[in-house]
Amino acid sequence: MIRFDQVSVTYDGAPAPALADVTLDIPEGELVLLVGPSGVGKSTLLGCVSGLVPHFTGGTLSGSVTVAGRDTRTHRPRDLADLVGTVGQDPAAHFVTDTVEDELAYGMESLGLPPDTMRRRVEETLDLLGLADLRDRPIASLSGGQQQRVAIGSVLTPHPQVLVLDEPTSALDPAAAEEVLAVLQRLVHDLGTTVLMAEHRLERVVQYADQVVLLPGPGEPPVVGAPADVMAVSPVAPPVVSLGKLAGWSPLPLSVRDARRKSAGLRDRLGALPRPADAAARTTGSTIAETRSLSVHRGRTEALRQVTLTLSPGETIALMGRNGAGKSTLLRTLVGMHEPAAGSVTLSGTAKPHKTKPAALLRHAGLVPQDPRDLLYADSVAAECTAADHDAKASPGTCRALVADLLPGVPDDVHPRDLSEGQRLALALAVILTASPPLLLLDEPTRGLDYAAKSRLTAILRDLAARGHAIVLATHDVELAAELAHRVVILAEGEVVADGPTAEVVVSSPAFAPQVAKILNPLPWLTVPQVARALDEAA
Repeated sequence: MIRFDQVSVTYDGAPAPALADVTLDIPEGELVLLVGPSGVGKSTLLGCVSGLVPHFTGGTLSGSVTVAGRDTRTHRPRDLADLVGTVGQDPAAHFVTDTVEDELAYGMESLGLPPDTMRRRVEETLDLLGLADLRDRPIASLSGGQQQRVAIGSVLTPHPQVLVLDEPTSALDPAAAEEVLAVLQRLVHDLGTTVLMAEHRLERVVQYADQVVLLPGPGEPPVVGAPADVMAVSPVAPPVVSLGKLAGWSPLPLSVRDARRKSAGLRDRLGALPRPADAAARTTGSTIAETRSLSVHRGRTEALRQVTLTLSPGETIALMGRNGAGKSTLLRTLVGMHEPAAGSVTLSGTAKPHKTKPAALLRHAGLVPQDPRDLLYADSVAAECTAADHDAKASPGTCRALVADLLPGVPDDVHPRDLSEGQRLALALAVILTASPPLLLLDEPTRGLDYAAKSRLTAILRDLAARGHAIVLATHDVELAAELAHRVVILAEGEVVADGPTAEVVVSSPAFAPQVAKILNPLPWLTVPQVARALDEAA
């Protein structure tokens, strides 16, 4: 169905090819997972399939890419629209209408499908993706995860033969991600659709893949094979695989179910060891931020209802809940972007965020939004870092050092728009961290980050918490919460429904439990590093 024949892609001004001499065959009716570290060319490879590379992105493509016999060098994206459906890392960039239902219908209208066919497919897709209650909602009013589901639905309705998806579950809560993956499996198994997907959250998807394509590094040839075989040599792997490597299991498990079948011996060893110490925040007893009976309205919707929280120095809180639960609204309210309809928000005991000027607010709280481009306006990484140092009155080079720690190898002269999603996030994080605000708010901070970059981010945030910063992460990444958070707060319909120590809250919820906790249940270990430390100490 898809064939790459000695394909290389070099962007204008780039010192090296983004892809080099890639030869690859993807058969019809398979779900193929594309993996690799950030910045190795995964998005470029996906863009070659849809024709966006090079017709939209520019640059030079050598070799050939054919999809169902059509050569993408001579067929522009519009010539492939009936064949290939694409959802990129930024779903908002794809929207061309204002409401959910119109967006789902737009692609079919462009192809001239009959109205009765369009109506039927819209209804089917609304039900498949759990969007029926949102059909008349303006797209701009949706959460990031809801927008992601709409973007996926908009490419499903024309019934393409090939689906190209870049990080399709990155902004989805665990339940919504499972629903989307179930839909993709149905398309592959029942309709013979070919799905090519890049995803960093391998714990969600690797067990569903028929094949895995690993891009090990820039200029290196891809490694293609069965998921377990490729995961054995991959530099990026989900916790279930990492635990299998630690325990010496062969073949490596790809799912929680497979791992539990192999885990009896490991559970016996761990059951005889002292339980891991619960992570405790080094708080001083003071308060950095506080909400009291906070309610916030967004239009006619009550986005937050009677939220009371206290955030202390040195504390890391994971804010979790399904898409649309109010997580982003709470973060934005803490930095003054929404005015309370009732209740109050205070920072550092006195500051009212919605009444505080932005320059002064930066000394109290900093927010990294879901879309890092909202913070980036300069024409190079170096210029962004220089501006961040100036705005924060920090020593020259402070921001650049943070970028290097979080995501090494990013050149000074590259434009932020030419960075991958993960690289842009690293830059935005560095811009905010340069001011070192007492309260650091991050909205889906691991979206687009591979496991190595996430590990570096975790180390930076843990160090900031140790130095007294309060950190709030709005996240669907249960592995990040298990690794980093002292507390987990779960929102539902704008209300706090759970607030407590991480080990208690996540283990009690199947939706938010990390893979290791599910595998070793009822033992109290949550992460692979915890298990490794316990085994090392017992040796």
